[in-house]
Amino acid sequence: MPLKRVILEMGTGNDLYGEDYTKAAIRAVQDALHHSSLTLFRTLGLDRDAMQVEITIGVQKPDQINKEAVAKQIPYGSVVVNAEVGGLNVEDKENETVTVIASAAIAAKVELPEGKFVL
Repeated sequence: MPLKRVILEMGTGNDLYGEDYTKAAIRAVQDALHHSSLTLFRTLGLDRDAMQVEITIGVQKPDQINKEAVAKQIPYGSVVVNAEVGGLNVEDKENETVTVIASAAIAAKVELPEGKFVL
């Protein structure tokens, strides 16, 4: 059965003073999760643990993301985290601080039996 994307949710998160890219990424994922409710699993009788979730995080320093910590934010399914250059660093040169802004996109895919559901 083919995988179908059933949700794409976006969020943003930041770390104001610590220049912690993982903290900003986690907050972006939590922001995205707070915008969605996946009632379709219960409604359609689908197994939510069978869903495949892909998280894409955009930050200025993607190599500083702890992908395992970000993945733990998703309570169901199998999760893959990709980190890419994106987001925004806002420098305060006067106070020598950097505010990190992360962007997150969460895509959830499930197998839908052919002909059973019309989407």
